[in-house]
Amino acid sequence: MLKGFKNFLMRGDVIVVAMGLIVALAFSTLIKAFTDFVINPIIARAQGSHSAGLGWQLGQAGNKATYLDIGSFISAVIYFIIFMAVVYFLIVVPYKHFSARRGVVVFEAPGPVKTCPACLCEDLPAAATKCRHCGSEQPPSAGASQP
Repeated sequence: MLKGFKNFLMRGDVIVVAMGLIVALAFSTLIKAFTDFVINPIIARAQGSHSAGLGWQLGQAGNKATYLDIGSFISAVIYFIIFMAVVYFLIVVPYKHFSARRGVVVFEAPGPVKTCPACLCEDLPAAATKCRHCGSEQPPSAGASQP
């Protein structure tokens, strides 16, 4: 049982995913600091000098529970965009390149699909001659070549 667990953990894909997660978490901390200490003050300054930030007080003045903080939401959106760009360009793109060198295609768009006229499933490959769900014969698609 332990040998199977060890084999599972030592597979290349699990190691790659774990390393990607560790790098993503490290970049998350860096980007969070950037948005907290650079972006947030810029957004807060857009409201004016006498405000707690970019937003509106909906209840009693000074009550943070009733402050609608638009600046924090904008900062979170900027954080998300930067984080996803970092993950894509520093983890996904190199992984795609590495996988392509091994002959494995990852993160590619799926090929063209068609709808089965019998069961109406919409995930059949365009070149399919039989439905994988109901087993009915499929008419040739418009782009498929006839033998």
